[in-house]
Amino acid sequence: MLRFAYIVALVVCLGAVALVAGARDSAAGYASIVIDADTGEVLRSRNADTRNYPASLAKLMTLYLTFEALESGRLRLNQTLKISKRAAGQPRSKLGLKRGQKIKVHDAILALITKSANDVATAVAEAIAKTEIKFSQKMTRKARKLGMRRTSFRNASGLPNRRQLSTARDMATLAMALQRDFPQYYHYFSTESFTYKKRTYTTYNRLMFRYAGMDGMKTGYIRASGFNLVASAKRDGRRIVAVVFGGRTSRSRDAHMRKLLNIGFRKMATLDKRRNFSLASIPKPQAKPRDPALTSGLWGIQVGAFISVTAARQAIEKASKRLPGLLSDTTAALTPITSDGGDTLYRARLLGLQEQDASKACQTLRALTMPCAIIRNPDDPLKVALVQD
Repeated sequence: MLRFAYIVALVVCLGAVALVAGARDSAAGYASIVIDADTGEVLRSRNADTRNYPASLAKLMTLYLTFEALESGRLRLNQTLKISKRAAGQPRSKLGLKRGQKIKVHDAILALITKSANDVATAVAEAIAKTEIKFSQKMTRKARKLGMRRTSFRNASGLPNRRQLSTARDMATLAMALQRDFPQYYHYFSTESFTYKKRTYTTYNRLMFRYAGMDGMKTGYIRASGFNLVASAKRDGRRIVAVVFGGRTSRSRDAHMRKLLNIGFRKMATLDKRRNFSLASIPKPQAKPRDPALTSGLWGIQVGAFISVTAARQAIEKASKRLPGLLSDTTAALTPITSDGGDTLYRARLLGLQEQDASKACQTLRALTMPCAIIRNPDDPLKVALVQD
């Protein structure tokens, strides 16, 4: 009898340990951040620099490198990608493609965004970098260049790997980089569903259907991460990017994201009323063209792409104040660009730098968690004078 009681107690104890271990595996650290995407200002944050598992949010970097490859001509939208044995063997969620089958890059993008297809993520990685391992190394290097200082990638899909970690702040940085660097492809993130081989897939990002102004970006879930979400929403010409890590369910995560977006828009509206930006300090476009024989000084930096002219000017002013001594001979420029979705964005740029100074400027701004991209051989400054409201 005593022995039986001991066995029962042991079983109960082991069961309790198993429950604790299971809870620990499924529990994730909560983190969130809300950012004014036009200015880069943090409106709210909780544990924003704590490293957590990104899950399928990692596919945002896979998409960034895909868009980069499209822009460089290494990939084409109508190009077909071959499914390898490794790609076909990836676990769910996936399209279920077989070894030897092919998928067009255009469909691959939609599959990554809506279905979060792991087999497609591997196929894209192999097309760009030959192997997924090399691609993940490329992902991490790009993360560092974008200012994602606490992120490391180990695969293209976000499938579990204890060394694949990121933060809410870093994911917000990536989301804004996608919008800034590839506005012509951003419309993909608002895709509600797509049909492939007579089967229709609906996006996992259901909050897009329920929150006015939300037009992307990506969900993520593995047991160790909880329910993650990067969201981007626009109201009255102003955009917010928000990130949540560690939701207990997809429903509670979405409800919390809705709350964060509402907080962000309210706070942004309040701050906009209080602001009284002086734009007199922004350098004016040069009156004379540069000597075409001179190649130094024909570099620049881009500090964002914005829907409103005012927000673009504010970004230029903010960057200028943080780069004392580097901008004495620069030209401020707002370059309009129309995305495939029909929106006009204004690229906020500071031109006329030497390559070394442009690199130093971006390093300084990224260290302050501000977006920055180096521009090589930008357009003639005379053609991109400051746009008037």
